[in-house]
Amino acid sequence: MRQFALMVLAWVSLISYALAAQPNVLLICVDDLRPELGCYGSRSVSTPHIDALASRSRLFTRHYVQAPTCGASRCTLLTGRYGPAGNNALFELAKRRKQDGEAVPPSMPEYFRGKGYTTVSVGKVSHHPGGRGGANWDDDNLNEMPGAWTRHLMPTGLWKHPRGAMHGLAHGEIRASEKGKMAVFQATEGTDDIYPDGLIVEESLRQLDVLTSEDKPFFLAVGLIRPHLPFGSPAKYFEKVSQLPLLPIPHPEKPTWPSTWHGSNELRQYQLWEKDPLKDPSFADEIRRHYYACVTYADANVGRLLEKLAATKGADNTIIVLWGDHGWHLREHAVWGKHTLFEESLRSPLLISTGQLKQPGEATEAVVETIDIFPTLCELTGLEKPAFVQGVSLVPQLNDPNATGHAAFSYSGKTRTILTDRYRLIAHPDKAGTMELFDHAVDAGETRNIAETQPEIVSALLKELDQRLPPR
Repeated sequence: MRQFALMVLAWVSLISYALAAQPNVLLICVDDLRPELGCYGSRSVSTPHIDALASRSRLFTRHYVQAPTCGASRCTLLTGRYGPAGNNALFELAKRRKQDGEAVPPSMPEYFRGKGYTTVSVGKVSHHPGGRGGANWDDDNLNEMPGAWTRHLMPTGLWKHPRGAMHGLAHGEIRASEKGKMAVFQATEGTDDIYPDGLIVEESLRQLDVLTSEDKPFFLAVGLIRPHLPFGSPAKYFEKVSQLPLLPIPHPEKPTWPSTWHGSNELRQYQLWEKDPLKDPSFADEIRRHYYACVTYADANVGRLLEKLAATKGADNTIIVLWGDHGWHLREHAVWGKHTLFEESLRSPLLISTGQLKQPGEATEAVVETIDIFPTLCELTGLEKPAFVQGVSLVPQLNDPNATGHAAFSYSGKTRTILTDRYRLIAHPDKAGTMELFDHAVDAGETRNIAETQPEIVSALLKELDQRLPPR
């Protein structure tokens, strides 16, 4: 009997060791983050912490999200699959799953949880900070991702609830329903926790203490809200960027052809003091500076996370992914915001750091997609890639920055796009069959629609688009 007990104990110890030896995952999601960071060549922002991470990561210069809106983009990140196009994408999947448990595959955190990981989210990881629905996004009975998280947390402090924190300004100010009441930007004296992200990071640091003290691998996802509107940050971060150079806005004109252009309504619901950033260059520059201040604030929060991780015993065995959920127009194509299928909305930062990385600090120009992150993390952690995942592993690019990529597919509503190494095709769902085609070899800004003069290229790309993303 004693011998049997010793055998059982040995097996338990072996299993515990195997789980502990599996790499941890730290996933950092940053809202509305353009690939405009120091490590991406920008001189308008101060991002020393992300730049330092980039020096030991693979930086993807041509990473594209599946949708230019928070909810749908995060849905593809967290499921590894093309999904619904709206901000309620994850709630739609949860509802469908409740009706038929076999209809919706497990999400990435649920899959990792089923393989022995402790999964924790803090802040805005899914669309709603904290991952819940209801009037104030705090109803425990309405989960965006049922079964995904061991703990899903959203500290709200003075903002009282996640809905308030999502669009909050300093010291608990909450966006009201009245249009134009809350300032579009703000720089307030104080510490980092006078804005919600400071609280999100404080809780994340506490979670790192707990997770790294346990003998289980962890999957910790931290979602930072800034630089999402309104552009509020502690004044010290505005001071950091106030004297940095601002480059002229490229291609600021509205497209003259049918496109996914829009009137920047998300920005215009805030207080603009009767100024128009499409007509007032100095006001446009003010908005840009406050956006960059928010990016610098986000960078400082990333730095706090990385510093804490480095001080733990899990530091050498943790994969770090930094991901932006989509880009953001700063007046390119006469748009302030996201929600287009132009380059500015769909391209976002992606950095992956792992102890086994070859040629750390080298960037790759391979075209890749957000849905590739799930299978990448599976391969890096030694887990089997689930058959339901639609992306491909990025380990080839991690092993060799010169490895080729693959076409990227995105959508907004029923409008679809494919991006190859050279071309972007945008297919509209109207009866006229409106197409946009851009040749990035000569027109990286997507300012000349050549669809009418290149029917053979349009036809070939449309065929590939239909195979991957059939018309909705």
